[in-house]
Amino acid sequence: MKALEWSASAMEDREAIFLHIALDNIDAAIELDQLVASKAKLLASYPEAGRIGRAPGARELVAHRHYLLVYDLAPDRVRILNVVHTSQRWPPIRANKTPKRRGR
Repeated sequence: MKALEWSASAMEDREAIFLHIALDNIDAAIELDQLVASKAKLLASYPEAGRIGRAPGARELVAHRHYLLVYDLAPDRVRILNVVHTSQRWPPIRANKTPKRRGR
């Protein structure tokens, strides 16, 4: 079993999701947070359970139909990098990249 580590960014994502849902339904917020935590713990035992991610070097696990755990692997640990809503653009577009124009 590998160690499970949450990045600061992932913890911020998790807190923001919790607070957003809790505004309408605290029980649903608690339930979703517990689900996200249990899916993350699953990765400690089955680190390759998720698919190869869209960000280089990352993997993704569907924690809920609306949320993905984005994580990476090291020999001794699984690190949760982000918790992403499925409607979000992932990975984010970098500010220094100029979008390619389509031919006219």
